[in-house]
Amino acid sequence: MRFSRIKAKLAQGQPTLITCCHFVDPAVFEMVSLLGFDGIWLDLEHHSTSDQTAATLMRAARVGTADMVVRPAKGEFMRIGRLLEAGAQAIMYPRCESAEEASELVRWSKFAPQGERGVDGAGADNPYCALPMVEYLQAANAHTLLITQLESPTALDAADAIAQVPGVDVLMIGPGDLSVIAGIPYQFDHPLITDAYRRVAEAARRGGKAWGTTSGSPEHTQKLLDLGATFICHGADVIMVKLGMEAIQQKYAALGFTFDNRIPSMIDELKRTVG
Repeated sequence: MRFSRIKAKLAQGQPTLITCCHFVDPAVFEMVSLLGFDGIWLDLEHHSTSDQTAATLMRAARVGTADMVVRPAKGEFMRIGRLLEAGAQAIMYPRCESAEEASELVRWSKFAPQGERGVDGAGADNPYCALPMVEYLQAANAHTLLITQLESPTALDAADAIAQVPGVDVLMIGPGDLSVIAGIPYQFDHPLITDAYRRVAEAARRGGKAWGTTSGSPEHTQKLLDLGATFICHGADVIMVKLGMEAIQQKYAALGFTFDNRIPSMIDELKRTVG
């Protein structure tokens, strides 16, 4: 099995950086892992990626050094075991609202006596019945990284309790959902969001856990680091491709090339509809 690079760095107080890959081409995961990012965020909450495809993408990433940080949907506890067996080093659990739900995450992600994860050993994590089972079970419990996402005011109120749950490693603020649920959609400079950083940072410190969130720039990341964050998520392949294509259009428009860009009209129609 591959031990978590992120968990080892967090234990030493080092900052970790993960990036998100949306495209389901194994070459993308292979490239990012070869580049040496701490982790690759594979989102199965919002996307239709199957477990079989996810296993293929995780297999591609094993050529490099990046952890596979996989997010199932809320309540998909049975799926967590399959993702770990396929080789995930970390589970990012969305919409964690309470210590009880965090404890449920630990129960499904850890083998006894810490939890009740089912034993198989025939997947990529063992790998393929190759390791002594007793030592494998102990190592899996010790090195699997568990991330609880706090994405609502209710979750913020439960941050201290969640931070006290044994087996939870990281408290992660989800600013997008938090802002929407709180009624301040995508106002990331709103006092509620900035106060959330402080509250979660303090809860993590009291509970002896790491914390982090998404960040759109090095400047914002530095502010998070100054608050003690060590788990930083930045960038996504789909955004990078979009920005790259837009840059090509801007450069070549100056040479007289024209583009039938449908996106501005879509934005105008959207504004007229909601206006």
